[in-house]
Amino acid sequence: MTAVDPSSLVRQRRTIRGMSAILLPFCAGPSSADQRIDWEAFAAHVARTAAAGITPAVNMDTGYVQLIDDAIRRQALAIARETLGAGGELVAGACVVDTPGAAFDELAYARQLAMITEAGAIPVIFPSHGLTAGSDADFVARVARLGTHVERFIGFELGEAFVPYGRILGLAAYQRLIEIPNCLGAKHSSLSRRLEWERLALRNRVRPEFHVFTGNDLAIDMVRYGSDWLLGLSTAYPEAFACRDRWWAAGDARFDELDDALQTLGDFAFRPPVPAYKHSMAQALHLRGLITSDEPHPDSPRRPASDREIIATILARIDRALAQ
Repeated sequence: MTAVDPSSLVRQRRTIRGMSAILLPFCAGPSSADQRIDWEAFAAHVARTAAAGITPAVNMDTGYVQLIDDAIRRQALAIARETLGAGGELVAGACVVDTPGAAFDELAYARQLAMITEAGAIPVIFPSHGLTAGSDADFVARVARLGTHVERFIGFELGEAFVPYGRILGLAAYQRLIEIPNCLGAKHSSLSRRLEWERLALRNRVRPEFHVFTGNDLAIDMVRYGSDWLLGLSTAYPEAFACRDRWWAAGDARFDELDDALQTLGDFAFRPPVPAYKHSMAQALHLRGLITSDEPHPDSPRRPASDREIIATILARIDRALAQ
């Protein structure tokens, strides 16, 4: 494929579809073993996200989906559905935790898909060792098989910066993913503008209604080029992301300064080790007074407490951009 000219992809005044991966907040205890999930804060955050016009996405990486069991996943789905009501749009991760060398476990994925659809949510098919093993063609064929279990779903390319079993497809395989009829879109988390531009150009030719959901927290302005988004960064301030998107749809120049301020938080939070961004998101929400503790899941990487001062400065910048 020839190099894509990004300027040819820019879509001014476009309505952007946003989905925000909801942080699963924890209450502080005297030791890590005493931590518990703050379900009240979780429900409030789901409600706040939906009220901003953003679709909540639960049991995603930001919700520690690889570290929680099915009982917690079910509870997150149940609370989110109760919070949103019967008609509220909800997205959720279908995650199978396996080990290197494991075979593809279609039945385990089917159970996850059933759990999600029973809650009235759209599944996002998470990668696993078994799902991503082999060739690109093997990966896409397995995703297509999983698609037969549900009415609609969202695919997922996840880079190895996030998980060791991540997989980014070649463009030929990505086209086959686009062509799966009930795949409404795919989250793309390579953290590469070039790869995402290539996907957008291909999407525009092959199936324009297919959603490329950017997962690039280091380049959230990919929405300029026709990407929609499903981000972990947005959990820190979904109202600001919603405002940014409204400004883009209206052709309002204030979009740029707000996007820059939000990107500053992304650049800081998603520095190596990338998985520790979840602690950064907890720090941001705690600084905003929206959760009672900035504790991450006890098995998740942590950031230093000194990050809080920097995040507070960035949040103040976001607030100033919102007040323009």
